[in-house]
Amino acid sequence: MLRPEVFTVFREVDHILHGGDVGTLDVLVELQTLAQVTAVYGNSDDLAIRAKLPQVAEVELEGFRIVVTHGDQLGTPTPAKLRAAFPAAEIIIYGHSHRPLLELVDRTVTVMNPGGAGAPRFGIPPSVGILELEPGIPPRGRIVALG
Repeated sequence: MLRPEVFTVFREVDHILHGGDVGTLDVLVELQTLAQVTAVYGNSDDLAIRAKLPQVAEVELEGFRIVVTHGDQLGTPTPAKLRAAFPAAEIIIYGHSHRPLLELVDRTVTVMNPGGAGAPRFGIPPSVGILELEPGIPPRGRIVALG
């Protein structure tokens, strides 16, 4: 079940990118009521979710090549490791650490970990990320704390 704040924060989004550890398929159903969803499975997801979602997804939005991955396949993902693993991506969304992060790599690649929107994990408060994309303009992003 989604936190009520997610519905408020995502009220006007066009697309939701989920970096894994979905939890239950109900979460995807709820997100799909808000916008189109591109999601991947995370290391905590069960076989039912893994059967429905890829480990890595690629999507193009507003002319930006975006990779969505949980990142656990890289061990401890960092922006540099993610950039090296996905050299064609202009934006990389990941979730494995559940630690919010928004970083520019090589002055051209935006890497975001929106944190986790569910129950707090590892003592980290829940959060989501918002990216504003317009063709020809560098992505603008922010982390939004929940609760």
